[in-house]
Amino acid sequence: MNAIANRNDQATLGIVASNLLTLVVAWWQDWPLALMLWPYWCQSVIIGWFARKRILALGRFSTEGVRINDRPVDPTPQTQRSTANFFTLHYGLFHLVYFIFLLAMSAMSGEPAAAGGGTQVIEPSFDRIQRSDVLLILGLSLSFWFSHRASHREHVEADLRRVPNIGTLMFVPYLRVIPMHLTIILGMALGDDWGRLLFGALKTVADVAMHRIEHRWLQGAIAGKPQPDAIE
Repeated sequence: MNAIANRNDQATLGIVASNLLTLVVAWWQDWPLALMLWPYWCQSVIIGWFARKRILALGRFSTEGVRINDRPVDPTPQTQRSTANFFTLHYGLFHLVYFIFLLAMSAMSGEPAAAGGGTQVIEPSFDRIQRSDVLLILGLSLSFWFSHRASHREHVEADLRRVPNIGTLMFVPYLRVIPMHLTIILGMALGDDWGRLLFGALKTVADVAMHRIEHRWLQGAIAGKPQPDAIE
């Protein structure tokens, strides 16, 4: 049990460190809030990718409380595929909207330009985004990929030892979407500096909370404890 706790502590520190690294890079490069959101958007897509793989990798699972077309369903391979496909469509549409919104935010994050009558306006432009920014975003996203791939393998191994609720697994990744909602609503009003701090704090709290929840399930499975969502 101590080894499990140590791995969990190391994983938590890794989550905090990766989020702080992104925040440090954003401050170092003087990124506007829109640019800082890109590596986190990539991380959220990566989470969705591995969540779908996790659903499809389930051996046994519970469908308690899960309804399709307003009808309860049985834990069958067809239900498993339907759930994975629904999650992919719904989660994907969320992130497609975010992608379009971030493109607009990035284009509008340039310096104000003078218009007629001395009015200051922001002209849509991607000129401020440098190749180095793109490379840094890809590098941060790659680090997220490797960290979540390692967690995915551990979670799949634990899932095979228990009977998780497939509905719960489908909705857990949406915990990562909440900070984006709050940042878009509040961060823009606070400006880039406070917006970066707000998003960094919200994202780190959400990441750590989600990891703790998954680790609790994992620890119970390894210890052979009965799970609250298991089929008796």
